[in-house]
Amino acid sequence: MNILFYLTSFISLAFASDVLEYTDSDFASKAATHDLALIEFFAPWCGHCKKLAPEYERAATLLKSNDPPVPLIKVDCTANTETCGKYGVSGYPTIKVFRNGEVSEDYNGPRDADGIVKYMRSRAGPTSKELKTVEEAEKFLSNAEYGVIGFFSNGESELAKTFQKVADALSMEMRFAHTTEQSIRDKDKYSYNDDVVLFQPKKYHSKFEESVSKYNDDAAVHKIKAWIQKKSLGLCPERSQGNADKFKKPLVVAYYEVDYLKNEKGTNYWRNRVMKVAKKLQDAGKEVYFAISNSKDMSYELGEFGLNDVSGDKPVVAARDTSDRKYIMPGEFSIENLEKFVNDLLDDKLEPYLKSEPVPSPNDEPVKVAVAKNFDELVNNDEKDVLIEFYAPWCGHCKSLEPKYKELAEKLKDEPELTIAKMDATANDVPKPYEVSGFPTIYFAPKGNKKNPQKYNGGREVDEFLKFLAKESTNELKGYTRQGKKKKTEL
Repeated sequence: MNILFYLTSFISLAFASDVLEYTDSDFASKAATHDLALIEFFAPWCGHCKKLAPEYERAATLLKSNDPPVPLIKVDCTANTETCGKYGVSGYPTIKVFRNGEVSEDYNGPRDADGIVKYMRSRAGPTSKELKTVEEAEKFLSNAEYGVIGFFSNGESELAKTFQKVADALSMEMRFAHTTEQSIRDKDKYSYNDDVVLFQPKKYHSKFEESVSKYNDDAAVHKIKAWIQKKSLGLCPERSQGNADKFKKPLVVAYYEVDYLKNEKGTNYWRNRVMKVAKKLQDAGKEVYFAISNSKDMSYELGEFGLNDVSGDKPVVAARDTSDRKYIMPGEFSIENLEKFVNDLLDDKLEPYLKSEPVPSPNDEPVKVAVAKNFDELVNNDEKDVLIEFYAPWCGHCKSLEPKYKELAEKLKDEPELTIAKMDATANDVPKPYEVSGFPTIYFAPKGNKKNPQKYNGGREVDEFLKFLAKESTNELKGYTRQGKKKKTEL
């Protein structure tokens, strides 16, 4: 009996897990008890989940003894569809960082135990630092990044609680601090009472905009968040790979040797000239956004404008409009040239830049060749349904598809309302709304509805393509029934 007892206890210990598992019935109540937690949404059959499992387990054990402890949690989405649906889980594993039961950020960090531990330890501190002395406030604001301080007469007020929620949500984007100390608020620089204040770092100070901004709207989390995100960009912010997705369009970017660490004066020399134009147009009520970027760090982006060999001390300016069309400022940088370029952009007087192969001539093969310059004419032709393949010349799957795609086009070459086309997506700009992240990517663009092309996810045999096109074509094909059967030819 004793042997059986000890053996059972040993097995239980051996398989004990430090990863917590929640279900639909207890997720909301239990997740809310943790200041910080990492939660994996998984499926038992998922290969990537199985690969992650031992690393996740080891990280859970290490973080259990962290100060403060950080729990790692998992949710089986095959058994808990309500929770997984609530958080928009569409692939496995999906991992999210939670604070106080709410999503703080998507986890895109390492998938090994040590990497997970480091990532979560870096987030285990308070999202808003409490300032107790003037010296601490000065130290907080001496940082080279934006800082938000909440000045409160009562740390338990509704505004203070709202501020903390904002800090929890934006702690990855912004530094937050708060104080209730009268000794700090007695100083002229900090003479605020129940206010949320955004401080611009010294490196960005200029005569074109205020370096300190006070929030003056309703004390609602979403409004304060939106205000901070907008104000922290400023009139002409520094744009990098890490924050590039936060910028609205039309967007005008000056690319040069932006380096606040080694050359703050030189960086601001050009930035101030961009800001002069930005301020003038802003005062005129024109909606356009500006930024500066390091030309080396953003070289991939410059390559999208065909600016692969950028040299010289002066900035190179490029822009995108609200339709994501690209434009390059001609001539050397100057305040006058920049202002004219932006006004012409807003007045739609510029020719967009297109990365495009030459338009093929003739283009009479069964598979038509689309390039950026003939895309509208060929693919967006409202008189025809179009099946378009986006490929890469080096892609093995594309090479395997090629003879089948040609056979399909040959079978359908006499269809008057259907075009079979292909486009080298590495040599041509792919227009919106098409999204190409792998090769081959295939879309069906029906006539009369070119703004809503349908991504093709069916089989890649000729008969499978045929059945799809026979069913989806706007009008029934001339040579095939809706079921994809070849029609009999009348004698």
